[in-house]
Amino acid sequence: MDDVDPGALADTAYGVFEILLNRKLSARGPYLYERVEQNIDFRNDFLEVFREFEAEYPLLAHALLERFGSPDAIYDLLLEGEGVTPTKTTLIYWIVQDAPHFRGGETDVELGGKWLIFVNPDEADEAWRRVRDETAAGRLGISARVSTGKPNPDARDDRIVIYVHTQDWRDEAEVMRVRERLRELGFTERIGYKRNIETYQGEYSEKGKRVTFYSA
Repeated sequence: MDDVDPGALADTAYGVFEILLNRKLSARGPYLYERVEQNIDFRNDFLEVFREFEAEYPLLAHALLERFGSPDAIYDLLLEGEGVTPTKTTLIYWIVQDAPHFRGGETDVELGGKWLIFVNPDEADEAWRRVRDETAAGRLGISARVSTGKPNPDARDDRIVIYVHTQDWRDEAEVMRVRERLRELGFTERIGYKRNIETYQGEYSEKGKRVTFYSA
C-alpha cells in the first residue's frame, strides 16, 4: 500500500462512508439532510455508524481519521452542510437522493436515463432542495443527483448540474410525467433527457451534435 496516495484514499474513504451513513440513517428514521436542516442531534447514530464503518473498512476509516483527526470533526462538517448542500460540499463530487421505492440492484441501468437541469451556483442549493424533496417523497423519478462545489476536472463550465433519473427511457409516459412535475417545481425552460446508453458510450453534446433523446 506504499504507492497509495493518502489524499486520494481519504477522498475515496469519505465517499464510501457517506453512502453508508445515508443508508443507515434513512433506515433508522429521517434522512441525513432532514437531520441537518432540522437541527436534529444525531451524534450518537453517527458515531455508531462510524464504528460499523471502522470495523468493516479499517483501512478507509484510518484514512479518514488521518485527514480529519476524529469522528467528531467529520460530524461537525456534516452540520455545516457537507454532503447536504451542493455549494457547501467539497469532499464529494455528487450528492445523491434515491426515491423510497428505488432498489438499484433491481434496475436495468442500460434502460435508464435522466433529465439534465443546469443552474448557476447561486441558484443551485434551492433548486436541489426542490428536486431532492420531491424525489424523497416518491413524486419524481427513481433517483436524483447534483454536482457539488468540489472542483471536477470533467466539468465543462461553472454551472451545477442536477440529474433526475427515470427507470426506463422507453416509458415515454413516465418520462414526460417527471418532466411535467419538474415544470410544476419551477423548471420551465426546455431541458434534455439523456439515455444511459449514450453516457456509457462517452457521447457528450458538441456543436452540431445532439445526444439527448427527449427535449421538452
